[in-house]
Amino acid sequence: MAIISIHDLRVVRGGTEILKGIHWKVAAKENWVILGANGSGKTTLLSCVTGYVTPSAGTIEVLGKQYGKTDWRELRKEVGLVSSGIRHWIEDQQTALDVVASGRNAELNLWHPAKGTLLRQAQRSLHQVECANLAHRPWAFLSQGERQRVLIGRALMARYRILILDEPCAGLDPVAREHFLEFLRRLASTAKTPNLVFVTHHVEEILPCFDKALILVRGAILSQGAIEKVITSQVMTEAFGSRIMVQKREGRYQLRFLAAAMPVGTKA
Repeated sequence: MAIISIHDLRVVRGGTEILKGIHWKVAAKENWVILGANGSGKTTLLSCVTGYVTPSAGTIEVLGKQYGKTDWRELRKEVGLVSSGIRHWIEDQQTALDVVASGRNAELNLWHPAKGTLLRQAQRSLHQVECANLAHRPWAFLSQGERQRVLIGRALMARYRILILDEPCAGLDPVAREHFLEFLRRLASTAKTPNLVFVTHHVEEILPCFDKALILVRGAILSQGAIEKVITSQVMTEAFGSRIMVQKREGRYQLRFLAAAMPVGTKA
């Protein structure tokens, strides 16, 4: 059974076709990267998968359950989402432990401290994301990188089978970004980590644990499949509309913009 199965998905809003005939399958044990420029349709695709946007046409199946024939509110308890939107919904006084514990029932902002089994599970989850020392620190005083780890800990509390990371490195400085990516690499290597879907603008953030890639351009799929066949200079040039060279060193991708050819007769 495919973890995610999408067939001929279309989303039209206000006469504009935002997604155009999307076909995409995620098999068990596959970790995917979704890459594309601003406005390519990444967020809309994720919103369809998590049931926050209603498709105009096509079918979506997640964990064998079809959108429109299943209570998507229940299904969301098996599909974790770490995004900037969630960060803004959490109240400043909530501690890291509170935030993680709230994930057990897919809720936000606990009204009372976790106790008993819930407390022990939240403590284990915080330890798993290497944030045990932050248990009693308020949300307002966590760094961006710490918040991202805590949100992943919250997602793991619900025992999700899919974890969607929507631009998790946005807002991180270069050092914090590398620390977070190294943490994500360690997390992906553990046996009980769910399928990962990582959304980004930057090939430099793609880790060796990701084996498949999906590239979107103006709401359509430009390329998808094995990552080494998708993350290429030619595909990236088409995706971002600029001459790009992609290289891979020590398991990580690097991107370099090339100067466009100058018209004949133009002075430098």
